[in-house]
Amino acid sequence: MPDIPLALWIALAAVFGLLVGSFLNVVILRTPERMQWEWRRQAREVLELEPVDEPKPPGVALEPSHCPKCKHRLAARDNIPVFGWLLLRGRCRYCGTAISAQYPLVELFTGVASALVVWHFGPTPAALAGLVFTYFLIALSGIDTRTQLLPDELNYPLLWIGLGLSLLPAWQPLPVAPTSAILAALIGYLSLWSVYWAFKLLTGKEGMGHGDFKLLAALGAWMGPVSLLPIIMLSSLIGALVGGGLMIFRKHERDTPIPFGPYIAAAGWVWFLAGDRLLAAYLRISGLQ
Repeated sequence: MPDIPLALWIALAAVFGLLVGSFLNVVILRTPERMQWEWRRQAREVLELEPVDEPKPPGVALEPSHCPKCKHRLAARDNIPVFGWLLLRGRCRYCGTAISAQYPLVELFTGVASALVVWHFGPTPAALAGLVFTYFLIALSGIDTRTQLLPDELNYPLLWIGLGLSLLPAWQPLPVAPTSAILAALIGYLSLWSVYWAFKLLTGKEGMGHGDFKLLAALGAWMGPVSLLPIIMLSSLIGALVGGGLMIFRKHERDTPIPFGPYIAAAGWVWFLAGDRLLAAYLRISGLQ
């Protein structure tokens, strides 16, 4: 079998990422709807209220894509990642309703991120694990941005996959021993849990959601204890910059809730690909190396 150039692997990863990005859009849009539908159903059972004939929202995998406004099933050509949106000029072919720019942006970002993962790790099992890691973070970030929810349905699998990979050295994007993965998951969870309760006791308000604890625990399972402090610092920096920008340009009030999950995910992904270089650069600048 002839060797395949790395450039071709990167290109294939980019195309694959575009396709996965289309599916991630479905996950981002439909998962919260199904969660909230289930919560309402369970709440009525607990309160012993009469059941309501509320249609179950579309599933993530089986139901075909359709326009959320006119419910018309989309043609195959409309589902081409990025180009479908461009060809439609951002509007539904059947009713003319504007289509959110989220669709091409998620697809494009997933394609670029996939290419970067394969470029960094090469055509290895570790790259496959890195792609899974990346797709989970994109889905979680998209859901949290839209709804301020970080579903357990995604957080827990990400955590367990990270812990499981600590037993499979060949599949690990970053070398983490099982004991280190478990310790990092505990520290990641408890660190933000402690901040949450300290803030709540001091102010009477909730400064973040419980999903943030679980997300940091999952990142710790994938990257080990050394990654946690840099991820918290990077996410705080990114959050301060973005939050400040929103207050200046969009006139957000200080009390306007801003999801923190996307910043944790972004910081984790940056450290995932460039943590060693960032740490080396910091040591050089600080004169410690």
